[in-house]
Amino acid sequence: MPDLDLFRVLTLQDYNTRIVVGGVTVLGLASGVIGSFMLLRKRSLLGDAISHATLPGIACAFLVLGALGLDGKNLPGLLLGATLSGGLGVGAILLLVHWTRLKEDAALGIVLSVFFGLGVCLLRIIQKLETGSAAGLESFIYGKTASMIASDAQLILASSLVIAGTCGLLFKEFTLLCFDTQYAGAQGWPIVALDITLMVLVVGVTVVGLQAVGLILMVALLIIPAAAARFWTEHLPTMVVGAAVLGAVSSLVGALLSALLPDTPAGAVIVLVASGFFLVSLLAGPARGVVGRAWRQSELRRKIARQHLLRAVYELSEMANHPPSVRRNELLARRSWSPRQLAQTISAAERAGLVVPTEPNAIRLTEPGRRHAARVTRNHRLWELYLIEHADIAPSHVDRDADQIEHVLAPEMIQKLEALLLHQDRDRQPPASPHALEERP
Repeated sequence: MPDLDLFRVLTLQDYNTRIVVGGVTVLGLASGVIGSFMLLRKRSLLGDAISHATLPGIACAFLVLGALGLDGKNLPGLLLGATLSGGLGVGAILLLVHWTRLKEDAALGIVLSVFFGLGVCLLRIIQKLETGSAAGLESFIYGKTASMIASDAQLILASSLVIAGTCGLLFKEFTLLCFDTQYAGAQGWPIVALDITLMVLVVGVTVVGLQAVGLILMVALLIIPAAAARFWTEHLPTMVVGAAVLGAVSSLVGALLSALLPDTPAGAVIVLVASGFFLVSLLAGPARGVVGRAWRQSELRRKIARQHLLRAVYELSEMANHPPSVRRNELLARRSWSPRQLAQTISAAERAGLVVPTEPNAIRLTEPGRRHAARVTRNHRLWELYLIEHADIAPSHVDRDADQIEHVLAPEMIQKLEALLLHQDRDRQPPASPHALEERP
């Protein structure tokens, strides 16, 4: 019955299910950890190149084992060949990048295509030999999770623990390598050694993942969890932990779904589940998600419009013989507002308690609005004075340049401007507008 099958799978009653779920979950965790550094190092396609570079090593290992009279499909021997071939691919990438004028993306593409083409040719040769066939070797291309045995899971567990532990021990060094390589080199850190260590870890997790998801899908397990975690945080330790969790959960859910759905490849389902998490992160991630970013941009636009309104009302109100109330036609002439935009901005300022209507077409500042407007005007004029005094911008052009940055001035920057341009004993009233200054010759 379907309910009984679901219960058996979710409670991991079957031995093979426990082996597969445990193996791929640990693999997803390790992939998320090392994939985070790959993503920040801008080497996301390195895993793709390495995974394809392992194929000729697998084929060569099969031929060598057969020539020695051993079982050509011995898993440790095949993985050893894959490791050597993947390391050779990494070396080829480094040589192309450092000894030629080729960019890294070109080197990755060359190594990926050449090694994969060589591997496919060797598999065709093996198929025609009388001593064996390539049946079974193709599982390294697409993965064969269901055939995982206890020794495979133990190998994945041991390798994943070593990889995750190494990343933990070298976390500070890898962080510096990913964010500021030149600074790390200037401080005396062994950049080349760290880079090689990172690549060796990528080779390791790729090789142990061949049996689970295959060389084609292994790159997705390296990249997608890390990329999804990047949408949720700007903090690297949180990102690494998030990528590890997403990789582990994607592998766990994918393996369980594959066990519930007959004849469904686990590797492909794992990647599809990870892609679902990525889509949710892309839309809903608070740090870099599409929805959150659109909301923050909308809030910034509303904030800027409100500050422009308050400053315009304040500057009109401080003119000699001008009444406290300001008419809308005066505001329209002050800035390039449309009547609809001005009406929306005034309505938002009224809801915030910053302005109140005095006539059908006039408004005035409330006391909180006056304090806010004074602060906004003061910051704007401080920045204008700085641009005139130190950036040599003419007073007739300074307003436009000040508008581009005044809304994001940090308090520390305001204090520096005050110390630079104003006396320390001055009150908090806005300085006089610099537009009355004569242009410099």
